[in-house]
Amino acid sequence: MMEIRANVAITDEQRKVLEIVARTASTLSALGVITIITVFSLARHFRNPMHRLIFINAFYNAFDVVCTMISISGPAAGNDSALCQFQGFLNQMFPLADVSWTLAMAVNVFLIVFRRYDTVALRRLEWKYMVGITTLTFIPAFAFLFVQTQDKGHLYGSVTVWCSIAPKWVLMRILLYYIPIWSMIFAAMVLYVLVGVEIFRRGGIFQSVNQDSIRLDDGVPSTAGTASPHCDKEADWAAEVDFRSQPDHVFGSHSRVESLPGTQKHSIITTRSDAPILPVGTPRHSSLSLRQYILMPLFFFLALLTVWVAPSTNRVASFINPDYSSYPLLVAVGATGSLRGFWNGIIFITLGMKSWKKDNQEQRRARHQQ
Repeated sequence: MMEIRANVAITDEQRKVLEIVARTASTLSALGVITIITVFSLARHFRNPMHRLIFINAFYNAFDVVCTMISISGPAAGNDSALCQFQGFLNQMFPLADVSWTLAMAVNVFLIVFRRYDTVALRRLEWKYMVGITTLTFIPAFAFLFVQTQDKGHLYGSVTVWCSIAPKWVLMRILLYYIPIWSMIFAAMVLYVLVGVEIFRRGGIFQSVNQDSIRLDDGVPSTAGTASPHCDKEADWAAEVDFRSQPDHVFGSHSRVESLPGTQKHSIITTRSDAPILPVGTPRHSSLSLRQYILMPLFFFLALLTVWVAPSTNRVASFINPDYSSYPLLVAVGATGSLRGFWNGIIFITLGMKSWKKDNQEQRRARHQQ
């Protein structure tokens, strides 16, 4: 195991290694971003609400790749250079945006399980996520470009691996970067714990693992597929909706969307002539895919943790001891901090393909039974 020691001088050869590590990882992230955008655009199956959030985040990840691909060229150009300041801006905005999108995925999971949000309701949240995340990350990152003092210099400066908030501004780095990031990570963790407890309370967690299906029904009686303004809040999810095999494009001419007064939730009422008519009093049975709606965002969250452990450790160590320097830790920062797009692409494809194969098998089985 490589020993981490303080006050290790970084040589030119070690800087070259850092550059190779960061740019190799950035290349993998670029491939992940391209894969997400291409597959989402060409494969209609990869268009459920979780895939859509990952697709939107891929464009934010693309700017993050630009930042990490610059690598040590930013610090080498000098703190006063336009390249270093540009890299610092990218490094402040887009990693925070990536964490914010992961939190948005956790919020969606919470809304699906606890508030019965469907694809229509979730899509209406997307523009709010985009406006909120872009505004909250862009404004401070842009404002920091103009922060400079005679004693400390520019707010953005060299941190060896790339340009970010400079070591002389380390307290600002912790308060305005790492605390928001770990606060969002903690909030996402809380939401996933609540969702896990709810699934366990319903008693279907073991069955869900085997069948890739989580039942959402509470024994609430159906009213023959119609929604009443006076229905209980838990009863506004249509009986025919099944998230397992219903990407966004499915809800086209064959369905009608109704919005309940005074709520943000919607119900999708099937109008196909061959749809079964359920008698009044029939319990609703809706379900969602474990892989697409629970495991996918959860794995994104776990990947997020691996990305931020090394940078956070390095920054806290630098805050405690301003002279602290660890080459192995810097290599870990350059590698993990440049892999965000790569992990997103791996999870997007892996879990999406499994669900796609399972849906195809179910469709073939259904055709054979007819």
